[in-house]
Amino acid sequence: MTKATTSAPSQRMLRVGEQVRAAITQILQRGEVRDPLIEKTVISISEVRMSPDLKHATAYVTPLGVADHTTVIEALNRNAKYIRGRLGPQLRQMKYMPDVRFRDDTSFDNYKKIDELLRSPEVARDLSAGDENEEQ
Repeated sequence: MTKATTSAPSQRMLRVGEQVRAAITQILQRGEVRDPLIEKTVISISEVRMSPDLKHATAYVTPLGVADHTTVIEALNRNAKYIRGRLGPQLRQMKYMPDVRFRDDTSFDNYKKIDELLRSPEVARDLSAGDENEEQ
């Protein structure tokens, strides 16, 4: 009997991802990363996704108040080894410290596009036409 593969993360992956997210957030809030770009930027970490073996963590971040996110993401990735080293005390229960990668979180842009579509005149017209059909 073969084990079915699922794309959904396990409870363990979700729990460890949340622990890593909280630890990285504390490191950034305390200003432990000595990079001028990171120090002067408020960075929101919306999610950390763990690999199934828990050896790799992908942190989805949004630099707030910055038009070009790529420079901040590059600075975080340059300092990823240092951040990984600082995770140790907070994640001492883990067998291996995960390698951390930083990616731009585009989910807010997607939500904005969906919201704009839902507010568009065409969708409003279609929705009002659907209400008229229900009343008849």
